[in-house]
Amino acid sequence: MVRTRRNFPREFKLQIVKELEGSKTLAQIVREHEIDHGVVTRWYREYRKYEDNAFLGYGHIYKEDARIAQLERKIGQLTMENDFLTREDHDVSSDDP
Repeated sequence: MVRTRRNFPREFKLQIVKELEGSKTLAQIVREHEIDHGVVTRWYREYRKYEDNAFLGYGHIYKEDARIAQLERKIGQLTMENDFLTREDHDVSSDDP
């Protein structure tokens, strides 16, 4: 039997997380909703990390984080180039009589 991938709406994921934070155990939630425990724990981790921004979009919410990381790398690269050019300029100007 081939099992198709299920898609859960954001509201359902938030409900599951709230149940987990409430009085229900992970085992109870998994049995009641027939969801793998790994999925529920991943949802919980995402909710804890992103809170109100959790489960937005279709798994592409991390584009903003990736863009920030890319820009931080660029800043680091430009800082190193600037430092190098500043040293070169200082070395050239100290060689002048």
